[in-house]
Amino acid sequence: MTFTIRRTAGALLLASTALTAMPALAQEAAEADANEIVVTAQKRSENLQNVPISIQALGTAKLEQLNISDFKGYAQQLPSVSFQSGGTPGTNVVYMRGVASGGDGNHSGSLPSVGVYLDEQPVTTIGGNLDVHIYDIARIESLSGPQGTLYGASSQAGTIRIITNKPSTAGFEGSVDGEINTVKGGNFGGKFDGMINAPLGDSAALRVVGFYQRDAGYIDNVAGSRCFLPQPGGFCVSNSAFVAENYNKTETYGARAALKVDLDDSWTVTPAVTYQQMKSKGSYAYDPSVGDLQLQRFAPEYLNDKWVQAALTIEGKLGSWDVTYAGAYLDRKRDSSSDYTDYSEAYDSLYASSGGLAGYFYFLDSLGRNIDPRQKVIGSDHFKKLSQELRVASPADQPLRFVGGLFYQRQSNDIFQDYKVANLGPQVSVNGSPGTLWLTKQERIDRDYAAFGELSYDLLQNVTLTAGVRAYKFDNTLIGFFGFGRNPGGNFSDTPYNGAGSSRTGVAGCFTTTGARLRSVAGTAGVKLAPGVIDGTPCNNLGVWNGSGVDPVRVKDDGLTWRFNLSWKATSDLMVYATASKGFRPGGVNRRADVGPYDADFLINYEMGWKSTLAPGLRFNGAVYQQNWNDFQYSYLGANSFTEIKNGPDARIRGIDADLSYNGGGLFLQVAGAYTDAKTTKNLCAAVDPTFTCTGAGNSIQSPSGTRLPITPKFKASGTMRYTAEMGDKKPYGQINVAYQGSASGDVRATQAAQLGELPAFTTVNLALGVEWSSFNVELFAANLLDERGQSSRFVQCGQCYQRPYVVPITPRTIGLRAGTKF
Repeated sequence: MTFTIRRTAGALLLASTALTAMPALAQEAAEADANEIVVTAQKRSENLQNVPISIQALGTAKLEQLNISDFKGYAQQLPSVSFQSGGTPGTNVVYMRGVASGGDGNHSGSLPSVGVYLDEQPVTTIGGNLDVHIYDIARIESLSGPQGTLYGASSQAGTIRIITNKPSTAGFEGSVDGEINTVKGGNFGGKFDGMINAPLGDSAALRVVGFYQRDAGYIDNVAGSRCFLPQPGGFCVSNSAFVAENYNKTETYGARAALKVDLDDSWTVTPAVTYQQMKSKGSYAYDPSVGDLQLQRFAPEYLNDKWVQAALTIEGKLGSWDVTYAGAYLDRKRDSSSDYTDYSEAYDSLYASSGGLAGYFYFLDSLGRNIDPRQKVIGSDHFKKLSQELRVASPADQPLRFVGGLFYQRQSNDIFQDYKVANLGPQVSVNGSPGTLWLTKQERIDRDYAAFGELSYDLLQNVTLTAGVRAYKFDNTLIGFFGFGRNPGGNFSDTPYNGAGSSRTGVAGCFTTTGARLRSVAGTAGVKLAPGVIDGTPCNNLGVWNGSGVDPVRVKDDGLTWRFNLSWKATSDLMVYATASKGFRPGGVNRRADVGPYDADFLINYEMGWKSTLAPGLRFNGAVYQQNWNDFQYSYLGANSFTEIKNGPDARIRGIDADLSYNGGGLFLQVAGAYTDAKTTKNLCAAVDPTFTCTGAGNSIQSPSGTRLPITPKFKASGTMRYTAEMGDKKPYGQINVAYQGSASGDVRATQAAQLGELPAFTTVNLALGVEWSSFNVELFAANLLDERGQSSRFVQCGQCYQRPYVVPITPRTIGLRAGTKF
């Protein structure tokens, strides 16, 4: 069922319409105080209504009421947040306020533009966000706009903070929650969560959380075949060995433990450790040309995503100043297998005039016979992140206040991608790896250093000026191997050179023992390859020759970001503010030697906002902004279908964020929405062109000035109405949640966006009916009640694979029962 925008707006405004009909607007002030939301967005504990930035917070109660357990759940409720998925959980790339160029998420691509924090520690990673399981969470804070002063490089467009509930010495407590659900057209899923908080005397407490979740499958891998030229005489293959209903499923499990120790009245130490493992099978995307929620895959597909984070927070006082140390070490390993038959299908068609892959490439076995050209990709990423921050804060009750400190971060990724072709002969494989057509094995290291500070001064009792600056330095390196092999015969001059017949990419570009690239000395007697720097590689073609060996390719720079804010507390219930702020994202290294490094890009934000309490329990907050995104980084699948990153033109983003909520008398109402108008202000050229006229040999306009930026819808909103009645010791309740998002483009390039297809607008409706007792609750719920086939992302598997664009849908209608108890 498809809703028009008018009907959707009507559903979202249900809450505000009901507001005017409620006679209980004038609640007691005590109820309003109970609704106070405390956040730490500015590195201090403050009432949300007193924080002069655009921030939305989902507290413990709302997270539980909306049954949110993962990223997709809370992203749906945050209008400023959008994301792009590669079709598998844990591969979401997060965007805010339209700061999106598409194509991000590659292991050798741009750093994220949105920072993600777990408590005080950053957990932002390349290649997809850390999909932290949501249970026993105090709140999720969404900070829109550049947060470059307090949060640094990967908070160019905003920051998402997941704040856990901390151990408490107040008393023993615990909770257990369970759920079982079924997906329309799919199978059963469920989850089980538990928490225990145990005081260890008067000055210490331990809090432990455990969880298990099984997401039901609903994508079918149906029977199909692929035939490769020449016909007759080529290969026709079927996927009969992999046909299965409900092909996709995911299991997530793990635990979190935190120990809080009060050393004295002033100092507290809180070590914590979190472990999570996600095991996914199949794909969460479907092929519309095959059928609704159906695809055809010809190889095993899975993703195992395992991570552990050890964190330490030390809080105390030196005199009247607060001192905080926050350090963490994150270790994340992802192992995957994916079908890459689409590549073979696309290139077989592309070279049809030459006889397809059999006539143009050299997919041969050890005896020189043509073989089945299908590919699969075996991959792994090993992320490591060490972060440390030391900061101080002056007393919050003084007219002149300061927050500042030092930050260091080192994050690395060991990258491995093995493109396998069964029975590929050793002479046309990557050297030393028979059966491997293409190999990527690299080590990436990104280092960040910063000193930051914000100074706030009360010009008047109700007027505050804040100025902040962050001095940063980044140092990013990449080294290793990528590409095809090289036939070793005749001192690397024999043909075919490799399965693709490439004379330039891969081993051909490796350094020899003299420092020359192999392609320039192939055929010379006695030529030898310098050994690979990274274990498991035949040689090194990504690096810089230093006279005796290979150093990493390096990109580094330094600079300043800033923030200025003026806030006016007009009354005790109204604050207005104006902000100008600058955020950035570091530059980096392209893998291809013929593609230069990409520079940092910068976002400048001008914003005016308000925080108002219209009546006890009734809040209305919002912001109007313009953002100028200069020389934005954009990623795309270039030559040989691997990612290239370039600096594009400038873009201008204008928008409005607004949030209206009411809580009182058993009724909770909230409507939150965002309007985003994001467009380029110059032409996007096929080749680098400082003039952006896109003229000259090999150049053309890929997107004209005024092209809408991809991924982010112009309008996104969510609305919730919940009523809880008092019936003795029972509290029955009913809840409706409606979420809408408009249409969006899937690519910033005009031709590719048209081939990929638009992401259409959609609306979801979620219902819940339940009863709460003093320590027990039970609920019947329906998510995506109308079974909307909303599309969160679209993608193709290679740069020439637009014959099969894939759609990542939202989960079909899910009906379930959940129950829990607190003790």
